[in-house]
Amino acid sequence: MTSIRIINADETRASISDLCEVLSDCINGGASLGFMLPFEPKDAIGYWHEIADAVAKGSIILAVAEVDGKVVGTVQVGLASKPNQPHRGDLMKLLVHRSARGLRLSRKLMEAVEAEAACRGRTLLVLDTATGSEAESIYPRFGWERVGVIPDYAMWPEGGFCGTTLFYKRVA
Repeated sequence: MTSIRIINADETRASISDLCEVLSDCINGGASLGFMLPFEPKDAIGYWHEIADAVAKGSIILAVAEVDGKVVGTVQVGLASKPNQPHRGDLMKLLVHRSARGLRLSRKLMEAVEAEAACRGRTLLVLDTATGSEAESIYPRFGWERVGVIPDYAMWPEGGFCGTTLFYKRVA
């Protein structure tokens, strides 16, 4: 049984072990997510505590995908806080554990977090993803518009530069 939920800070803290496993699996699968190899689930504990704090403050929307009660996917929207950006959010870290791929969880996570962002007054979402990655190919299928590429923007987890492709989507 699968479910997609927007979770609060307490639920985030209760899910940290699963969230650490998902993030570690994606990094070890080659995803450029801001972390370098070697990377183990325990290396993500501090990161997820920071996210839980941001969820508590209302600056991040966090959605999770669960299979049989275990978190196997997640996505975030950072809510822009600048006075001239009350309408905008940054989509971040769409992650699905490799063992749960093929269940359409990415699409369901995106639909849930986009709807929640719209409910919170956001009309425009932006994201960046590693150019040439598997992830880059899915966003256009979800209705996102490609803007362009910034070369050598970040690094792959095993080293070496990668570009980033920018996308946007109007959600309300």
